[in-house]
Parts: sequence; structure tokens; C-alpha cells
Amino acid sequence: MVALADPDLWLVLTAALGAAAVGAAGGIGGAVLLVPGLVLAGVPQALAASLGLLTVAAGSLAAAPRQLAQRLINHRLAVVLELTATIGAVAGAVLAGVVPPELFNVVLAVAVLTAAAGSFGRRGMRNRPDPALGADEVGEHPGRLAGVYRLGEEVVPYCARRVPAGLGLSGVVGVVAGLTGTSGGYLKTPLMSEVMHVPVKVAAATTTLASGLTAVAALIVYVGRGDVDPLLGAVAVIGAIAGGMLGALVQEVVPPVLARRVLAGALVVVAVVLVAA
Repeated sequence: MVALADPDLWLVLTAALGAAAVGAAGGIGGAVLLVPGLVLAGVPQALAASLGLLTVAAGSLAAAPRQLAQRLINHRLAVVLELTATIGAVAGAVLAGVVPPELFNVVLAVAVLTAAAGSFGRRGMRNRPDPALGADEVGEHPGRLAGVYRLGEEVVPYCARRVPAGLGLSGVVGVVAGLTGTSGGYLKTPLMSEVMHVPVKVAAATTTLASGLTAVAALIVYVGRGDVDPLLGAVAVIGAIAGGMLGALVQEVVPPVLARRVLAGALVVVAVVLVAA
């Protein structure tokens, strides 16, 4: 058992590294794996949540250079969704001391399983390569929540749909993120992919960036309450940076359909852990 007075630094380091790698590769936010694991190991909930948010912010920063080079991130889409996600994250962080964790874990597990069902239910690829487009078209398109991404030797166009629904659900995800310290990335990626019809690789990369912004907003509240441990935070950040770099490398070579299936499997595991916690 890990006690607050005598924390296992190696546990935090390795857990943060592994969780950040999975989060960056699948766009689910590694904290959703890290926070329940730390709580099960005996770390107090508020401390575990603050460490989770720190790893999300650090992992997002570490993954950004490679994802920017790949031109996968849609910055406009990230900023639009963060308008409501940030407000929700602050509200969730404020409510963290009020909502019973056992009840919330069950509700959260249902939401996670719903997202997993959506990823498992759809077959094939929604967005198809367009042979009329060239490599110079890759990237986000100015003035629109749309763009083109590279898939092997081909390029694939996309355009975000159902933006009002995406904004509303993003606010709900923000509340979940701030309340649990899990960034909500495991819900943001399915939200963009299944609701807004953004390709899963673009959704995952955009989620990695957006989740970092959500985490920073919630961390302000946790820091103000004194829930952040500087030593454990530094160790967690080191692990998250290394894991974020590894995860971005894996994301570059994983096919979209496989990424969606792996994401769905990870969501099922997360739901089981949340109920068991």
C-alpha cells in the first residue's frame, strides 16, 4: 500500500509513463488509467486526481511536437470544444469534494461503456481517401472545422459535423475531467469520432492537445486547495513526458481501424476498474 507520508516514487513514475503512453497513442487520456490505479494502491483520491491532471498536461506537451509535424491536430476544433470543456472542468473540480466517489464511478463507468460500444459498433472507415487531393493539402483548412490527413500513401479529407452537439457534450466531459482528474480524453476522442465524424487519428491527436488545456483549467482549483504534492508531481511529470513521446510514436504507425478497436478495449478495462475501485 502506498501511504501519503511515504509514497512509492517508482510506482508513480512507472504508472505515469505507461498511462501517458496509452493516452497519447489512443487519445483516451492516460490519467483515466493512472488515477484508479493510484487510488487502488492507497493514494488519497484528491492527490491521485491532481497527479492525473499533471500527467495529462505533461503528456499533451510532450506529444505535441510529433503530432504537429504530422499535421494531425485540428487546432480550431480543439479551441472550439475547449470553450465548454474548460468551463465544465472548473465546475467539476469545485464539485470534487461534494459528489460521493462511489456513485460517480458507477455513472462514469456507464459513460465509458457507452463510448466503447460506439467504437465497437461501427465497421470500417467513415472518411475515404480522395485521389484528387495532393500531399500539399494535408493539415487543417482555414476558416473551417475541416482538413485533410495522411493515411499511408493516400490523403483523406474530413469535416466536423454536429458542432452544437459536440459543444454540449464537451462541457459534460469537462465536468467529468475536473471531478475525477482523468482529463476526459477517453470520452473526447469517441465524441469527435462518433458524434462529429472526425477521423479517429485526427480525433486522438486533437484530444491529446485539448485534454492538456482541460487539465490546466482543473489544476488551478486543485492547487488552490493544496491538493498537489510537488515531489510526486515532478515524478509523475517525468514519467508522463517520456510516455507521451512513446505514445505519439505509436500513434503514427497504428492503422485507424485498429486504433479504434484498441481504444474500445481500453475503455472496457477502464469501466471495470472504475466499478471495482
